[in-house]
Amino acid sequence: MPAFLDPRKPLATCRCKSCEGCEVGSLVTCHFTGRQLAHFLAFMLPPFLLGGAGIVSVGPWWLAPWLGIVIGFFGFAEIRVMCAHCPHYAEPGFTLKCWANYGAPKLWRYRPGPMSRAENAVFFGGLALVTGYPLLFLLVAGQWFLLLVFAISTAGAAMTLTMFLCTRCMNFACPLNGVDEETRQAFRERNPAASRDRAP
Repeated sequence: MPAFLDPRKPLATCRCKSCEGCEVGSLVTCHFTGRQLAHFLAFMLPPFLLGGAGIVSVGPWWLAPWLGIVIGFFGFAEIRVMCAHCPHYAEPGFTLKCWANYGAPKLWRYRPGPMSRAENAVFFGGLALVTGYPLLFLLVAGQWFLLLVFAISTAGAAMTLTMFLCTRCMNFACPLNGVDEETRQAFRERNPAASRDRAP
């Protein structure tokens, strides 16, 4: 099975028979590449490495709970509450092949439409827990320089994500999505199976 979707083949939710000449495809990232995955990892890994270093500075045994939180959230909880709403989730296969959660298992059914309030709470709560855990250890250990670099890298990763990736993402359910309404409507017209007005 290929590592990423065939860029010449429309999404499973798309009513078009070909991607040729599709203007929406130039505005929304429908297909993903290894290069995009590498870029994502390049700006997302530093905060995790710095956060892990801060935790280890207090005690290496404290790293295991955080790794459990990270894997549990990004590998399972986030997939259920946010990724399961994405048209990419409707693609065949048992794992995701997008740049953000590549390889994560698809354990739940595809749920087109917006996220519910509970799902939003889990999403933001999970992000706060993943970020707040190492932050607490950096403060307790008085690792001020590491704390500064961690804060800068985390802010930089968040800004890069929301300014350059979220503005082209097809998961309109995500609260961080930055695609304009006109483009969203054009995408929905081509992907009627990805549209639903109310949260599940």
